[in-house]
Amino acid sequence: MADIAAPSIMQDGVQGVLPVIAAPAPLAGAPMPIPGMVPPPAAAPAAPPPVEETATETLYIQNLNEKIKIPVLKASLRGLFKSYGEVLDVVAHGNLRMRGQAFVSFESAEIAKKALKEVRGFPLYTKPMQISFARTRSDAVVKKLDADNFDTHKEKRLENKKATRYTNPIKKKYRQKRLAAEMDGGAAAPAAKRPNVQMPDEYLPPNKILFLQNLPETVTKDQLMALFSQYPNLHEVRLIPTKKDIAFVEFLDEGSATVAKDALHNYKLDGENKIKITFARK
Repeated sequence: MADIAAPSIMQDGVQGVLPVIAAPAPLAGAPMPIPGMVPPPAAAPAAPPPVEETATETLYIQNLNEKIKIPVLKASLRGLFKSYGEVLDVVAHGNLRMRGQAFVSFESAEIAKKALKEVRGFPLYTKPMQISFARTRSDAVVKKLDADNFDTHKEKRLENKKATRYTNPIKKKYRQKRLAAEMDGGAAAPAAKRPNVQMPDEYLPPNKILFLQNLPETVTKDQLMALFSQYPNLHEVRLIPTKKDIAFVEFLDEGSATVAKDALHNYKLDGENKIKITFARK
C-alpha cells in the first residue's frame, strides 16, 4: 500500500525558512495591547434589582422600646401614624412572643405604603423602628373592607394560632430551658417580682387637692384657711388628727390649686420650717 504523503509546505525564496505571518491590525478605536500586560477581568454581571415588598394595609413594626408601657406605646403609634390616614387598629402586647413588636392597620395599602416609606427608621423612644408589611390582613381591616367574610377570616386566624402555639421558637426555647433545669435537680427559680415604683410627689399630675407636708405641729385649720384664702376658689382645708404635720387643701378646680401651690410651696409658716406642697395622689 502506498504511503500517504504529508502536504508540502510552501517555502520562501530561501529554502527552509517559513514566511512570517503578520498579526491582524487592531480595529479602529480599540486600545493597543501592551506586551506583558494582563488583560482586565470581565465586568461582573449587574445585580438584579431588589424585589419590592407586596404592600398590604397593615404594617409590622419591630425594635420597639420594651420599657414603654403598652397603653402608652399604642397611643404613641396611633398619634404618629394618624397623619397619613385613618388608623383602624394598633395591636401590641407585652407577652414574651410579642414584646417589642406591634401592628398598625390602615384602610388602604396605599396609605400603609406611604407611611412605611416616610416613617421607617424613625427613632421612637430612642429606638429606630424596623417596619415591613404584614403578611396577612388584620381583623380590623377585614371588618372594614370585607365584613361578609370576617367570621371566616377570624376562625382561620384562631386555628392557625392554635396550631403554631407549641411550635413558636421563642416558647420552644423557654420550655427546653425549663425542662433542662428540672432534669438538673430542681425547677427553675421563679423570677424576682419587680417592685412597684411609685412616682415622686413632685411629678404627680395636676389635681384640685393639694397635699401639705412638714407643717408645724401647732398649726390650726384657721391659720391654713387664712393662708390659702388669698387665692380664689378655695373649697376646704382638712387636717389629719393623728398626724399633725400634714393636711389637705381643696380648691374648686385644678387651675386655682396650681396657682396656690406655686405661690406657697416652701413658705415658712412658722418662720423656720418650709412647708412642702404637692398635688395629692388621685
